[in-house]
Formats: sequence, C-alpha cells, structure tokens
Amino acid sequence: MKKGLFSRGLFFTMMLVFVLVLAACSEKEAATPAPASNTEEGKTEEKPANEEGVYSIDDFNNVKTNEGTAIEGGSITFGLVSDTAFEGTLNFNFYSGNPDAQVLQWFDEGLLTWDKDYVYTNDGAATYETSEDGKTFTLTIRDNVNWHDGKPVTAEDLQFAYEVIGNKAYDGPRYDSNFTSVVGMDEYHAGKAKTISGIKVLSDKQISITYKESTPSLLTGGVWTYPLAKHIFGDMDVAKMSSSKEVREKPIGFGPFKVDVITPGESVTFVKNDDYWRGAPKLDGVTLKVINPTTVVQELKSGGVDLVDAFPTDQYKDNANLSNVEFLGTIDRAYTYIGFKLGTWDEENGKVVSNAEAKMGDKNLRKAMWMAVDNDQVGKRFYNGLRWNATTLIPPSHPEFHDSNNPGVAYDPEAAKALLDEAGYKLDGEFRTNPDGTPLEINFVSMTGGDTAEPLARYYVQSWAAIGLKVNLEMVEFNSFYDRVGNTGKDDPNIDVYQAAWGVGIDVDPSGLYGRDALYNFSRFSSEENDKLLAQGISAEAFDVDKRKEIYNQWQQYMVDEVPVFPTLYRAVVAPVNKRVMNYAIGDGTGVYLSDLQVNADKAVVAQ
Repeated sequence: MKKGLFSRGLFFTMMLVFVLVLAACSEKEAATPAPASNTEEGKTEEKPANEEGVYSIDDFNNVKTNEGTAIEGGSITFGLVSDTAFEGTLNFNFYSGNPDAQVLQWFDEGLLTWDKDYVYTNDGAATYETSEDGKTFTLTIRDNVNWHDGKPVTAEDLQFAYEVIGNKAYDGPRYDSNFTSVVGMDEYHAGKAKTISGIKVLSDKQISITYKESTPSLLTGGVWTYPLAKHIFGDMDVAKMSSSKEVREKPIGFGPFKVDVITPGESVTFVKNDDYWRGAPKLDGVTLKVINPTTVVQELKSGGVDLVDAFPTDQYKDNANLSNVEFLGTIDRAYTYIGFKLGTWDEENGKVVSNAEAKMGDKNLRKAMWMAVDNDQVGKRFYNGLRWNATTLIPPSHPEFHDSNNPGVAYDPEAAKALLDEAGYKLDGEFRTNPDGTPLEINFVSMTGGDTAEPLARYYVQSWAAIGLKVNLEMVEFNSFYDRVGNTGKDDPNIDVYQAAWGVGIDVDPSGLYGRDALYNFSRFSSEENDKLLAQGISAEAFDVDKRKEIYNQWQQYMVDEVPVFPTLYRAVVAPVNKRVMNYAIGDGTGVYLSDLQVNADKAVVAQ
C-alpha cells in the first residue's frame, strides 16, 4: 500500500513539533471531561467556539440536501476508505470487521430495522410480537422477501443461522450471550440435543424464539435477525462455511442490490435487485472500491467516488469547503481505546481465562498509562475536535446510558509518576523496572491507517516514556492486527498493549465486548463483579430505565477503576456526498434506505 508522502526525518520533526505544542497547551489548560457530553434530549452540549480550526459535530446534518431533479437509473461509486484490503467474509453470520460490513450493507440486511432510539420497529423485512411475559419473540417474514436467487427467505433460514452459530464447529465471532440466552442453546451447543428447543418454526414465514429471561436488550438489538440460506449452506460442513465460495466469491442476500463481480479485497460491482421487498432500487447499480486515506480527497474532487463510508476527520480542516460535496455528520456508535492483555481465550469452553500474573496485571500500571496521555488535546490537534476525549466505555451515541458526569481519568503525568513510584516501579536510568527489580519492557501494537495513525501511536509511546515506561511500537495492517489480538481466538503472546476501536452496535449491553464469554473481549479481562454488573444490566429490574442507568453508571465507574482497557476518543462520522446524489442519510432511524438513492446527473460533479 502507498505510504504517506513525507520523509522519515520530516516525520520525526513533525512529531517533535506536535509534542511541544501539546505540552504547551497542557500547561495552560486543565484536563477536562469530553468536550461533547450529552444532555437528556440526546443533543450534544455546545463546545467552546473560541478555538480556531476546532469543529463540533453539532454543526452537521445527517441527511443529504436534495438538489435538482432525479434522473432515471444511473449508478454511483462508493469509496471504502482503508489502507488495507477488505477481508471478504461476506455474510453477516461470519464477518468480523467493519470493512466487510460496509460491503454487506449493499446486498444484505437483517429482518428487523430500528428507530433513532435503537428500538426494533415493524418497518423491516419482518414484523415481530412479544409474549406477555416478554420471553418469546415471534417474527413474521413478509411474503415478498426473497433471496437474490429467487428462493423465499423462510423461518427455517433464521432457525438455521442459530443452529450454525450454536454449532461447536462454528468459527465466527457471533456465539455469545445473545445466543446462550436462548432456551435449549446450551444443550445444543454441548451436543446433548439435536435441535434448539427454544426455537420453533411455526410456518414457512413465521418463527418463535424463547429466551431464558425477559431482558430490555431483546428490544434493542439482542435478537439475532440475520438468516442463513439453508438451501445453499444446508449440506455444507459448518467448519467450512466461512471460507466457502458462497461466502467469499458468490455471496447472496435479500438486500437492495445483488453482487455482480468481486475483485477480492479491492472492489465489488452491484446491480439492482428488481425483486427487492421494498421495491426495485432507483439506481441501476453501485460500484464499491477501496480508497486509500491518502488519495480520498483527490477521488472526491475528481468525482472518482460519489460518497465514502467515513472521511478521515484529520483531513477535514483542509477540505471543509470542497465545492462539489456536502459533508454529513453524526456521532459514531464507536470509540477508540487502549487495551491491556490480561489473559487468553479458552477456545474449548468459549470463555476468557484471565491471568493475574500477566505483565499488565497491575491496575496501577494501567491507570498510570491512562493518566499519561492527553486525549483532549489529541482530539483537537489530530482530529480538529471531530474526535474528542473519551471518558467511559458507553459512548455518547447512547445518551440515555452514557454517564456524562463521569470524568474518567484526568491527564496528569506527574500523578502517574507518583502512582508508579508507590506501586514499586522504580526508575533505573531512563526507564522503570518491575516491582521485583526485573526489566519492564512493554510491547504495543497499533493499526496502520491514514496520515495520523503512526504519529498518534508514537505520541502515546512518547507519553509513556515521559513517565519512565519503555514501550516498543509495532504498526500492523487491519486484518493482521485483529487476528493477532484475538479475533480467531488465538492471542499473540508478544502483545502486551494494543490500540483498537469498537463499534458498539445498537444494543447498549456491553456483554458482547466485555463479557466472560465474548470472543471480542480482547483484553481477556474477567471478574465476578464484572459478571454481576453485566447480568444486572439485562435483568428484569433493568426494564426500569432509571435502574438500568444506575447499573450501567456503576459498570462504567467499575471499568474506570479496573482499567482493563481505557477509552481514548469518541468519534464523529463525517461523510462527504457528491452534490448529484439524492435521498441519502447516515446514522440511525432516518427512514432513508439505500434503495431510495438517486442521482440528478449521469456523472459526478467535479470540484471547482
């Protein structure tokens, strides 16, 4: 992949300038909570407007302004902004990374949609009802919902998805508490039952799923609604499904467009699905292509792409006035974080095994590393305010449960040094030793990406060096990075600390990222208190929103205290859209769908 256009010498000069600016700013300004906390109405509070070049997500709309008159048909080009190829696991039941999800959205979807508050609606490909006790979900798939090969999407297809994910040979990341909470799933997974007793096919288009307990999460993302075509995968070994050509080369769905041609990792051409259940899409087709962050501006200016999944916010300041696009923006359901390796994954039993003797096992060490970095200034200097200091592990995209009063851990390098001294990490020359006097050397892995990826990672390394910690940095491309931190259940023992990002989904329940049975719990942190709080968050008492808020406030504080990971930045999604594009929106609950997309001209508008 093409690297940034600056020399090694210039790079370190820029880093030195940045660190000096950061230090100067930190001397003048006290560390503050996130500059974009949330009000009860879910709107972000106004950020200070007196800093030149610092923007606020409040300044953006998330629905495109329509201009001109739509033409018949036409096609668009969608840019997937990435410095690496998409992996190509093109099925919702098996994929793990966001790049593949960006491909999937064009040709497949879940059976249920949700509103702006993340509550399931009856406007999707299926409708649903719940039993009086709240434990049973009954989904009815619309009669006109068909796979791209013309076969109907059936209740058996959804049942089959649960059976595949619950199978011992399943190699994807989905099997977690959302599945183990289904009645009979434990017995099925253990091989003690041939079927999942809590799942009943009532007719070709109707299915019921019964859960052990009624929980508030069932209405906000806790029900798996992505069927798997049984007529295609039914005779296939479960262990071979994710690598099959039906997933990698010839995937089908029931979404608005059909996959026509895949150039592995680079591009996908889609044609419209005339049989789409919402009605034939307005566009004739879509081309998706991977765009390197270093060339995205040129692609947008020239009309090489009409829209992108997310514009690099570090480039927004210099391109905010592009004449041929409208920038949309919304708070992302995501955050970046620093994670500490505290154990391993037990593949046989599907659970985290924490190790109290892990190199990063002392929470004083972890807390000191959080105190050493000034993420408020990182958000302003690297991302012009379009990423901002993160304080807890429930982001402001979920304003009802994000604790905006929790300040997290304040930037205070002197206090970090004192904490390390008290914990026995004594300086031996430039760097500190372990409390037992042995050398302490920490291996830190971060992802490659846009122009800021490596400078940001090096800023963290320098910040930790400033409190006496010797940290070795390795930059790794996206797919290899997640494989090494544990995406396949294999934890690289050479990684002590890593920088990553989480998309949190529509359900606020953090169990899928931090639960004992969550493969995505890459830090491999577990404790009885964590188990208890996560269970309370989806208990019957949590149907009382105030009570659930109280529980999740306790959990957010508990994770601040224990520091298995620490959040670094909350994020804005900024998406430039060519002025010829009509009927497009980003974010949740807009009621604007990809099948609505239109254009007002055959060719993209070129920047003046």
